Amino acid sequence: MNSQILTGVIAALGLMANFGLVGDVRAQEAHGDHGHHHAAFESDRLHVRVDGEPGPGVREIILIPGLSSSPEIWQGTADHLAEAPRGEGWRVHRIHIQGFAGAPAEGNAEGPVAAPVAEEIARYIAENELDRPVVVGHSMGGTIGMMLAARHPDAVGKLMVVDMIPFMGAMFGGPGATVESVTPIADQVYAGMANSPPADYQAAAATTVTGMVNNDQARTAVLADTAASDQRVSSAAYRELIVTDLTPELARITVPTEVLYVKFNDARMTAEITDSIYQGAFATLPGVELKRIDDSAHFIMLDQPAAFHAALDAFVAE
Repeated sequence: MNSQILTGVIAALGLMANFGLVGDVRAQEAHGDHGHHHAAFESDRLHVRVDGEPGPGVREIILIPGLSSSPEIWQGTADHLAEAPRGEGWRVHRIHIQGFAGAPAEGNAEGPVAAPVAEEIARYIAENELDRPVVVGHSMGGTIGMMLAARHPDAVGKLMVVDMIPFMGAMFGGPGATVESVTPIADQVYAGMANSPPADYQAAAATTVTGMVNNDQARTAVLADTAASDQRVSSAAYRELIVTDLTPELARITVPTEVLYVKFNDARMTAEITDSIYQGAFATLPGVELKRIDDSAHFIMLDQPAAFHAALDAFVAE
């Protein structure tokens, strides 16, 4: 695949390197006092912001952000869900992954991130006795959602994946790519990311985020989240995504699943090519619904909130 096309594909998927400074104390202090309720759940991998109260007719939904993102990317979605009619309300559980967007790295300081976080979310669901919540994951959060639904099928009620494919490594290795064939590439990417000077990350972030968010106001917040993320945590998570192939596990997902996606961010990657890539990527997931959202970059919930909310409403109502 042409390197320029590859760059556009990866930017569209939003699987970016962390371009932030390590240990930004001001950012960590800002994220340490949100002024909202956190679940009483002990974990060194994540913490959970909870909006709403349980009760008759109240359903549970878990929102998982992507690489280097904070729970704030879901604010518009949480506000929308809060407007649901009485008797159809939601309790919203927003995941904040340690090491991202000002949260201290803690257990994510070494090794993989996505897979352990998926296991912790499964434990969170069990310990809080959530009744088969809807799970919505954006980008890396989509990977985590797929892991959760495939490995803990009884824990999830429905799954929505936002702009993510089951094997990101295919974008690096081309046709016939395998985990083994892309591992050396992933190792090189990780080494370059983890050891790059912070100033280089900051410069690259400005370019990358511009291509991932069309909404000017929202782009500023996404860039700030990235700048407040831990360099090594994001680097390790990025490597993990390259070498994670969930294709063989898709058939284990038995809950209703919908994938929202956008056209890849390259003029040569047409909507039809994008459609065919997603159709092929999810071919082994029976009954999956694929829906392209036009006029949006990677952060669909920020660029096209009305279309995103309409798709979410229709999906959870089915």
